[in-house]
Amino acid sequence: MEVGNPPAARSTPYPLGATVRGAGLNVAVYSETAEAVDVAVFDDDGKETTHRLTERSGHVFHGTVPGGVGTRYGLRVHGEWEPAEGLRHNSAKLLLDPYARAVEGQWGSGEETFGHRFADPLQRNDDDSAPSVPRGVVVEESFDWGDDAAPRTPLEDTVVYEVHVKGFTKTHPDVPEEIRGTYAGLAHPAAIEHLTNLGVTAVELLPVHQFVQDSHLAEKGLRNYWGYNSIGFFAPHNEYSASGDDGSQVAEFKQMVKALHAAGLEVILDVVYNHTAEGNHMGPTLSLKGIDNGSYYRVVEEEPENYFDTTGTGNSLNVSHPAALQLILDSLRYWVTEMHVDGFRFDLATTLTRQWGEAQVHSAFLDIVHQDPVLAPVKLIAEPWDTQGYQVGGFPARWSEWNGKYRDDVRDFWRGQGTLGALTQRLTGSPDVYEADRRSPLCSVNFITAHDGFTLADLTAYDEKHNEANGEGNNDGESDNRSWNCGAEGPTDDEGVTALRERQRRNLLTTLLLSQGVPMILGGDELGRTQGGNNNAYCQDDEISWFDWAAADTALLEYTRDLLRLRRETPALRGRWYRGNGEDGSEDMVLSLRADGQPMSEEDWADPVAKAYALQFGAAASTAVLLLVNAAETPVEFGVPAAPRSPWRLAMSSDPDQEVGRDVETLLVGPHSTTVLRSA
Repeated sequence: MEVGNPPAARSTPYPLGATVRGAGLNVAVYSETAEAVDVAVFDDDGKETTHRLTERSGHVFHGTVPGGVGTRYGLRVHGEWEPAEGLRHNSAKLLLDPYARAVEGQWGSGEETFGHRFADPLQRNDDDSAPSVPRGVVVEESFDWGDDAAPRTPLEDTVVYEVHVKGFTKTHPDVPEEIRGTYAGLAHPAAIEHLTNLGVTAVELLPVHQFVQDSHLAEKGLRNYWGYNSIGFFAPHNEYSASGDDGSQVAEFKQMVKALHAAGLEVILDVVYNHTAEGNHMGPTLSLKGIDNGSYYRVVEEEPENYFDTTGTGNSLNVSHPAALQLILDSLRYWVTEMHVDGFRFDLATTLTRQWGEAQVHSAFLDIVHQDPVLAPVKLIAEPWDTQGYQVGGFPARWSEWNGKYRDDVRDFWRGQGTLGALTQRLTGSPDVYEADRRSPLCSVNFITAHDGFTLADLTAYDEKHNEANGEGNNDGESDNRSWNCGAEGPTDDEGVTALRERQRRNLLTTLLLSQGVPMILGGDELGRTQGGNNNAYCQDDEISWFDWAAADTALLEYTRDLLRLRRETPALRGRWYRGNGEDGSEDMVLSLRADGQPMSEEDWADPVAKAYALQFGAAASTAVLLLVNAAETPVEFGVPAAPRSPWRLAMSSDPDQEVGRDVETLLVGPHSTTVLRSA
């Protein structure tokens, strides 16, 4: 290792990270506890030269370092090693700049990447980690965006498609093999065509921030597939790049966004700001832990060698500290301004509101986001829970939330365990959750399935999880499924069982896509994608998780397209506010009816075994839709109410015996089925 002298040019403490300035780099690093910070620059042969940041403004170390676009670098931070005091500085560890825009290489899992000795977590480990960790890369920020414009799809028109960058195209036959599973693959016309033909308006990408592969998975021949193990909040994950990890991944990501925008599709990122890959006191020292442990992570006040963890991963970001908040907000603004993304889904968002331990609606994080002009036009979606609390309905009015109550109540109803009252709350936008606080149905992101759990096909085919491939004795994952009374589990040749499963999948999709609120489809559900009963495929970077395009259920795909077309063509299904029952003369209404066509009474709602009713959205002022629901074991005769405009016409049905397109006055709805009538 050689030590060089930095140029004499004056540097600045902001922006943080490495910024090209003139013939060199301005580098700025925040640390309240460091004694000195060196920037380690690596040449093409891997030779390291360090440059001391000689200036300091407040708690920011900064200086000018030789380099430019393409420079590979890391940080070495000098300071006290006193874990009992929450201090974990170790200059033998090459640290990733938390503001690095790109990352070259991957992290090893040997003892050299840990700040402590395996045998004693209090003993400092002075082994050099540089041979086993990647480098940050200074990237070319300029990009030809041309006429790129954010679609800015209104929430009421939004349909979210949750999908994994790699899994979506890894086996796609019409995507060139060399770009399958990459940002370029997702930008390919064949991939985009599936999304636009389906009718979704936004892709919600599972984490694309640079993340770390888990050593315990590697030992079992597995990999972190989902990516909820972030370490670089500014860097697109390098393994999803077809063009390499020398910084080219940034331009490839931008090109993907540009292509999706050109097709009218928004890009929403699933972001993991609640924790990082550095884990607890037994975890590695990769970045923040060695820069300023106490500012960036929440430590236990009485025992600062330990971490306050509400994420289940070993650590939680310290959102009561300005440095951690700045890191998160700078990252969000970067992805909006430089990468042109359209929104964020915040993993375990409740953790970000725990400024002093308890979840708070007026936490610093939520207040700062609320007033930020850069974030004002983008979509914000919270996963409103963490390991210590469930906060559905507790976020501010401009936020939408993953509505876990929607998932649970709709599943329960269709497997015979729920009530009409609970189903109606979910179909009408969950007013029991949001209306009292003057929030709208658009605060509810409705979903039946998500990446974490069964796929739609598996939900109706398996009574129990089958996670044996994960190597944990099938003890991982939630055991939340219950029998769907389909008569068999897993693959079967029984035509009756197959038919019932197909109806139930259509019932769930019909409910989801005709409900008030913002629907989210798990990518592949429209194709009948199966994971073989694995409901926790986080470590399956293989055929278990990837789309099997050759086995696509084309009939289910067409049914989903028709549902989305119906939603798109029917304003009454996309309400911005809650609607009345028509008693005030309003035609912008939702009307609940018994199977005989009469209004539901208090006694009807109280009936715990009632499984059939009708729900009408809209009236004469616009196209109206009548949803006929039958979760019973037997057929139900429906007396259809008077049509508000043209006669009721059968638009769709999960029952293949129904004749789509005919006019309807009365209708026999088969068991376990939904039928949709339309009066245009």
